[in-house]
This record gives sequence, structure tokens and C-alpha cells, in this order.
Amino acid sequence: MTANAAAHGTLFIISAPSGAGKTSLVKALVASTAALEVSVSHTTRPMRTGEENGVDYHFVAADAFLKMAEQGAFLEHAQVFDNFYGTAESTVVERLATGRDVILEIDWQGAQQVRQRLPETVGIFILPPSREALEHRLKGRGQDDQAIIDRRMRDAVSEMSHYAEFDYLVVNDDFDTALDELRCIVTSQRLRRPVQEARHDENLQLLLKESGH
Repeated sequence: MTANAAAHGTLFIISAPSGAGKTSLVKALVASTAALEVSVSHTTRPMRTGEENGVDYHFVAADAFLKMAEQGAFLEHAQVFDNFYGTAESTVVERLATGRDVILEIDWQGAQQVRQRLPETVGIFILPPSREALEHRLKGRGQDDQAIIDRRMRDAVSEMSHYAEFDYLVVNDDFDTALDELRCIVTSQRLRRPVQEARHDENLQLLLKESGH
């Protein structure tokens, strides 16, 4: 095993329909788990009040974004309404090389793009406990009228139909239970034999070294 292999982290994709609680779960997961971070995406949308460049997003001009896309700099990218969003491959690879695990919060289409370039990526899909619960959560935000909520529900059904493309399913019925399950997934990946072999290569060699007696 090489030193680089020993340091390599795992890339996680976490996807969910709007209203499933993904953002809150990921925030709590990162806050309570060592050596785990969320990748900061690039976007062409304007910076909002309270946001910080390089923390919330890497804010770039549209021409700069499109040039990066043409050069194949993104693991995945998409246009949402009038703005572009993308995940820079170099940023993710550099963070993984330090031994840290990285999370991408992207949809199923982005997940497909990433897996074409990094097949070892681990996918997690978060589901609501029921349609009723999802609609209740969307209405509870108090931000949208019924027409928008109905559209979000249709989008959610379309999004959820791709759950089988992911490695793990977490149902966010109880927040603490879902958070514990996410932690278990991260831990299980860190305990896989290839990861442990790389991490403990020197000790394994000492343990398996034939005695001189």
C-alpha cells in the first residue's frame, strides 16, 4: 500500500426530494463526524445576503463557468432556471487525497454524471416516510402557494423514482434515527477492508511478519 492510498477518503452523494430534510441532516452529520465535509459547488447565481464566497458557493461569472464546463472541469453540472451549478473535480479530488470524506448534495442526474467519472462513489438516498408527510413539510415552510407545492410534489415523485440507483436508503421519519443511520453508513464505509488495509498497512505488515524464533 502507498501513502496516497492510505490517505484517500470516500466520496458520498446524498440525494433527496425537496422537503425530505436532506439539508438539515447533512449539516448535523458533518457537525458530528470527524474528517467529513460538504463540497462547495460553483454557481453563476448572484450571492445572497449572508452568503460567503468559497463557503456557501464559489460564485463565478457565466462565461467563466461555461469555459470550465467546456474544459471538462466539472464532475457534474446543470442549469437550473437561469443559473448554472457545478462540482469542480479538482476540488473534490484534492480533498479526498487528504484522507477526508466528502459529501455532494446533488440530484439523481448529477449523481449519474459523477459515477461515470468516479465509479467508487457511494450513493445515499433520503426518503420521506410518506407522501402526506412530505406535503405537510412543504406546506409547513409557509413560502409557497398550493400550485407551487403541487409542482414540488410532482417533482418529488419523479426524483424518488430513481432511488434504486443509490447504494443506501434512509427514511427520514425521525430525525435522530435518520442521522444515526447516516453516521452508520459513513462508519461502515470507513471500516471496509480495502480502506482499513490502506489505513493500517504498516501495522498489518508488523502483525503478519514471521517471527525470527
